[in-house]
Amino acid sequence: MSAHCQVTGRKPGFGKSVSHSHVRTNRRWDPNIQRKTYYLPSAGRRITLRVSAKGIKIIDRDGIEAVVARLRARGIEV
Repeated sequence: MSAHCQVTGRKPGFGKSVSHSHVRTNRRWDPNIQRKTYYLPSAGRRITLRVSAKGIKIIDRDGIEAVVARLRARGIEV
């Protein structure tokens, strides 16, 4: 599964790891992706989203109904 947030769109960042001897190797920074289940009252069912920690805070702030409406407007199947 890809490390991709459905709410914020956050993806892994790529860069280099630099050792003490200054040897550079590739590495990636993955977002903190969690699988969360929310109850959607308008549909009368539960939905499971793959969201980052920031995405969870956005859902807490705006509400699940508003976030799902934004996802559907972007064309994401929920």
